[in-house]
Amino acid sequence: MLITIVDVKHDQQRYETVGDWQWRDKNKENLLITVSDMKNWKFNFLVAFHEQVEVMLCKARNIKQEDVDDFDMAYEARRQEGDTSEPGDDPMAPYYNEHQFATKIEKMMAEELGVEWSEYDKTVSSI
Repeated sequence: MLITIVDVKHDQQRYETVGDWQWRDKNKENLLITVSDMKNWKFNFLVAFHEQVEVMLCKARNIKQEDVDDFDMAYEARRQEGDTSEPGDDPMAPYYNEHQFATKIEKMMAEELGVEWSEYDKTVSSI
């Protein structure tokens, strides 16, 4: 398996998100994760870490990328100004459980890295 993680300018994301995963092949062996660069390696790493946990759980549970993408893009299209919620926090998200678990692990990693979650969350939400 090849996993490529790339920091990008936020406007280079496929849609309004700070972290995105995409399978680059039908066999799910070539994965691209893009992270909006927040000029803080720990923050960038935490987003990439979350995405990797989430996508591997989706792979294990046969949740299709297309279903996740469709949900996320529709969620972003109807987002109200000032709403900083995550699509994966919506119980209707096809990857709700996977996103919730990834967030738990991400919070544990943030603590180990000495990252204050509220500061990190504020930065991610402001992108």
